[in-house]
Amino acid sequence: MKVEVRVPMLSDSVASGTLLPWRKQVGESVARDEALVDLETDKVILEIPAPASGTLVELRQPEGAVVKADEVVAVIETREDLAEPVVPVQAVAAPGPAPVAPAVSAIKVEPPPASASPVTNIPLPVAEPVISSGAFRREPMSRLRSRVAERLLAAQHSAAMLTTFNEVNMQAVNELRQRHKAEFEVRHGVKLGYMSFFVRAVCQALAQFPVVNASIDGNDIVWHGAADIGIAISSPRGLVVPILRGAQALSSDAIERAIADFGQRARESKLTLDDLSGGTFSITNGGVFGSLLSTPILNPPQSAILGMHAIQERPIAENGQVVIRPMMYLALTYDHRLIDGRDAVQFLVAVKAALEAPDALLTHE
Repeated sequence: MKVEVRVPMLSDSVASGTLLPWRKQVGESVARDEALVDLETDKVILEIPAPASGTLVELRQPEGAVVKADEVVAVIETREDLAEPVVPVQAVAAPGPAPVAPAVSAIKVEPPPASASPVTNIPLPVAEPVISSGAFRREPMSRLRSRVAERLLAAQHSAAMLTTFNEVNMQAVNELRQRHKAEFEVRHGVKLGYMSFFVRAVCQALAQFPVVNASIDGNDIVWHGAADIGIAISSPRGLVVPILRGAQALSSDAIERAIADFGQRARESKLTLDDLSGGTFSITNGGVFGSLLSTPILNPPQSAILGMHAIQERPIAENGQVVIRPMMYLALTYDHRLIDGRDAVQFLVAVKAALEAPDALLTHE
């Protein structure tokens, strides 16, 4: 029996996708649910799995083809019906590079059905070839990279972005981590990092200044009851921003476990559309790459994003004396159409205050 391989159902905001290189070729055996090809959309990469075990006998669409939901892309001959030899026929010869459709970071989409097996968000080239001095080459952007460029530019044009800065003394957090990190890891099976402190500090500040967690929709202000925090994570294909939902109700260990899970699945390209959907506020940490100071860009329709940076020992005045302390610059970029400077500054001061007296931030389930 011949079984058609179809494009999985996509979200309402994703009309089509581009087929990446086929993982299997005509004549090869395939197993049920084995990934045959990746489908690159504007927002995520999906695997198209084999609906049955058998032999791949036909490719209806080549690498680079732009396909829509439920479109047939290949045909499998199931094993129980392979008594007679099957002569594989490849229906379409692969053309050159596909046209790139316009394809940020966090994009609000609907989750896919169970049949779709999402892989990741926002891809970058996996490996760049070594180019000799003076060499020149040109290649089209991927759909996702084009979409990233489009959304970043739109964010700058559609929001009145302003950034306010502060710095936080990380001495108390460092000392608290040193006292509890061994017990925390044994008890919860995950390391006690910095991010849980920042997430909980942000959630406390959002409760004091809910406008920072709100967003603009046309002429309306949308107030969000939950703090769904986007956590920027580096992956092999680029930066992804999975959403830590209901973060205001999560303990430190629950936050650390969730972020560790996000990181692992990002490395394995197993984040889903649902993981990347929504979000009311974002945190990005350029400090892991050595950034000392930056101005993060908003993730529309969110109205604010917190930028963390490298911890650097610096001389500061403390109780009338010059001392060396581990300091971090914080940056809050916000949409001035919705958030007044007073609220933005006070929000950042509240985050700073919570981090400099962090005992209440460390909680357990």
